Amino acid sequence: MTDPYAWLEHSLATIHRADWYRSVQTIHGRPGATVVLAGQEVINFASNDYLGLTGDDRLMAAATAAIAEFGTGSTGSRLLSGHRELHRELEAAIASTKQTEDALVFSSGYLANLGTITALVGKRDLVLSDQYNHSSLKNGAILSGAVFIEYPHCDIAVLKTQLSQQRQNYRRCLILTDSVFSMDGDLCPLPALLDLANEFNCMLLVDEAHATGVLGKTGAGCVEHFGYTGKQLIQVGTLSKALGSLGGYVAGSSTLIDFLQNRAPTWIYTTGLSPADTAAALAAIKIVQQEPQRRAQLWQNVHYLKNLLQELPNLKLLPSESPILCFQLSSATDALKAGKQLRDAGIFAPAIRPPTVPTSRIRISLMATHEAAHIEKLVTVLKNVIATG
Repeated sequence: MTDPYAWLEHSLATIHRADWYRSVQTIHGRPGATVVLAGQEVINFASNDYLGLTGDDRLMAAATAAIAEFGTGSTGSRLLSGHRELHRELEAAIASTKQTEDALVFSSGYLANLGTITALVGKRDLVLSDQYNHSSLKNGAILSGAVFIEYPHCDIAVLKTQLSQQRQNYRRCLILTDSVFSMDGDLCPLPALLDLANEFNCMLLVDEAHATGVLGKTGAGCVEHFGYTGKQLIQVGTLSKALGSLGGYVAGSSTLIDFLQNRAPTWIYTTGLSPADTAAALAAIKIVQQEPQRRAQLWQNVHYLKNLLQELPNLKLLPSESPILCFQLSSATDALKAGKQLRDAGIFAPAIRPPTVPTSRIRISLMATHEAAHIEKLVTVLKNVIATG
């Protein structure tokens, strides 16, 4: 008798041969600049907790207070039994931060992208997406049923050509881009993208997941960084990175938010964000507003590391304008070897390999809570990795 699941083992074997196999690594205790990983204390350069808020006592106090008042879960979708006053408080705080008319909170950033994209476009429409966009943007475009075309990473000339040739054939057009590309560290060319969106009558969705709390004068993100606050576009992001909680959001016009509440399936048919996560994110936004020194310290750490890395000319660093710094390696095998060498020396900065990225690399992400000694040890260990690599 034929086993319909036999192909799974063959597929896994192929993944192993390509050095693409992945497994979880358990972190013990409270997250921070240092963590305990499989019994070993390591300096954590693998976290997206850019401001070091995930272990902040104030976020934990807000979460526990919300649990005491509202319980552990929302019990249903927001349109049924799951809506709490905390949700609207958080949405108002996000809209205020982004200086948009309104905002809508989802149960994850991935769900925010899937729900928003599938609500905005369909089979009669066109989606143009940066080649290096996050999986949630790409999958949202595919699920929408729209014609989906990728343009080369940050290549405005090719994007303009695609729009010139294709735009007139479709009812609506949506341009998708990360603002900070999470596996490279560079920024999207937002001014040029918005110009094209205006020229060709397109919607523009910008995923601020790795920019919120990090970029801009007040930490509002890449849109603020470029001075485009108040422009007509759609901002999507997550509460799980610099804001130290869980969940996603969309920020934009009140009409957009009203529409999504009636058409975004991942909001309509998903249990509302838990009270604890909602309250923690709300506390984090207040801290971002009241403690700009956290963001200043993060950028001080970024500049310090970049200066020290100038001592390592053989390190193939990718261009970066964010707290994410990546250096390329020739193969997945070499990246895994480098990741193990770093780990053995007390540095947690894992290998990133295809199919997540086109070329294997080590990804380093900095936090406001990293100390100078942490950064100096990283550079010392990297010297040894290069020397033995």
